[in-house]
Amino acid sequence: MKVKQQPEDFQVEELTDVAPTGQGVFALYRLEKRGWSTPDTLAAIRRRWKVEPRRLSYGGLKDRHAVTGQYLTIFHGPRRNLQHHGITLEYLGQVPRPYDSSDIRANRFRLTVRSLTAEQVTRALRALDAVRADGVPNYFDDQRFGSVGPGEEFIARLLVLGRFEEALRLALAAPYEHDRAPQKQEKALLRGHWGDWAALKDQLPRGHARSLVDYLLHHPGDFRGAVARLRPELRGLYLSAYQSSLWNRMLARWAERHCRPEQLVPIETKLGAVPMWQGLDEEQRRELAGLMLPLPSARLKIDPADPRAALVQSVLADEGLELKQMQVKGVRELFFSKGERPALCLPANLEAASAADELNAGREKVTLGFELPRGSYATLIIKRITAEE
Repeated sequence: MKVKQQPEDFQVEELTDVAPTGQGVFALYRLEKRGWSTPDTLAAIRRRWKVEPRRLSYGGLKDRHAVTGQYLTIFHGPRRNLQHHGITLEYLGQVPRPYDSSDIRANRFRLTVRSLTAEQVTRALRALDAVRADGVPNYFDDQRFGSVGPGEEFIARLLVLGRFEEALRLALAAPYEHDRAPQKQEKALLRGHWGDWAALKDQLPRGHARSLVDYLLHHPGDFRGAVARLRPELRGLYLSAYQSSLWNRMLARWAERHCRPEQLVPIETKLGAVPMWQGLDEEQRRELAGLMLPLPSARLKIDPADPRAALVQSVLADEGLELKQMQVKGVRELFFSKGERPALCLPANLEAASAADELNAGREKVTLGFELPRGSYATLIIKRITAEE
């Protein structure tokens, strides 16, 4: 089986009702990218147009290894287009407020899974019938956890524990599988000379890491202050990754407690196996349809009598934490999201077709089309239909 054999095998388009009004101080753009992560794309746009981070607003993160379309706004942004190495930014007009995640109505996907045997195709199409009936657990998938360091350590967990130097070192110097050669060289320098800020300033190229090193050179030991100066989109990724992993464990625990063993199908994720469901009865479907699980945060207020409270507490207890500790003390810019997330993900307009695979001789492919609510992961559908029964 091959997923994302070429970027065109994974296509996603953000759907929104936001349209230019001709008035407003925010320039609206449609962004199409190929082979870029959203944070790297935004950083490139800011560099080209010399835009401060706080002026730019977007709705969601889109896959690196894909062809994706999404929207963003820039406060007093340039009224022109931009082309840059796989990035196309099209100016659409002016709007009165910044674009954010609430403006995403849904995401439309077109995915191709390749190099399948005839038996795998049959199993995939059969699993799709189960997905149409029962949906899939609304887990955060692997894309959410790109910032997870070696040994599955979370930068945000270190921040919660007040271990700011370890968190900063992990953020700046930990190897990442998709690092390009310049990034590998920069991280090797940081690991080899960590703490010798003068030497690092001389050797590092101009950029974000060097600016943080310069801060530490003039403010020795203030790792909390250096963390506060990390790029906003990176700070957000670190916090959301840890919070999302805890939420996933809550949902997995719910599934294990409310489904019979024969109803559970394990799938593999970057952080380990999690259960998916199949063959739900009507009572289970009704319960899932209304089930919202809270995001763990010190700002969460939940009635102890609420059965979800025990779920939150049990997962945090595994981490040696209590709910009141889910915060980063002393850094106002860093806070965990507050809210709830549906436990159930039901794809809309789900279609599938199989055919001979033109890229892999003697094999077949399955092409899927569907829409998902914002924040849900299409890769979970692929994992579900290719899981061993």
